[in-house]
Amino acid sequence: MIRIAVLVSGRGTNMESIIKNTQNGYIDGRVVLVISDREDAPALEKARRLGIEAKFIHPGKGKYTLMGKGEERYIDILMRKNVDLVCLAGFMRILKTKFLRTFKGKIMNIHPSLLPSFKGLNVQKRALEYGVKFSGCTIHFVDESVDGGPIILQAVVPIFQDDNVDTLSERILREEHRIYAEAIKLFSEDALTINGRKVNIKQGGSFGKH
Repeated sequence: MIRIAVLVSGRGTNMESIIKNTQNGYIDGRVVLVISDREDAPALEKARRLGIEAKFIHPGKGKYTLMGKGEERYIDILMRKNVDLVCLAGFMRILKTKFLRTFKGKIMNIHPSLLPSFKGLNVQKRALEYGVKFSGCTIHFVDESVDGGPIILQAVVPIFQDDNVDTLSERILREEHRIYAEAIKLFSEDALTINGRKVNIKQGGSFGKH
């Protein structure tokens, strides 16, 4: 059973899905800690209602990054919790070198586009403005690039002519919940191997059975 920490900044819908998939036995793991860089993040209370320890930890002085004493605080508590996997679920901070090296190959992120297209913020709005016919979501390991780490799983979502940001976001979110749980399950089964830019998935087992 793996020990999971989830880092959040907002509502925590992906966090909630991860917790429930550990509690119902789909993932052979346990969420041992939820951390937010925002004291008022709704995700904190949501996690506590699900019986999970949840903390606000000040991220330091960086406006968009986790750095300095803030980075040290995050690393320290995650190490003390013996965390095997760090899941970013709407965590709006860029992780820096020390954090990435400490948890190398053990940090996942969800992004609401088919990377490498539409990195960064306001993804659904940009996809609609660009006129693409398909969007989706990507689970990837985190490295020093922004939204550029090795891709684990992706899901494709069609874009309809009458879509707006809300309707597209809602359909993508459903797929985010599904493939994030699947990626964590694969990690818990030791079925993922990083080979340069590629993530190899061991064949067989429970892959694709969610």
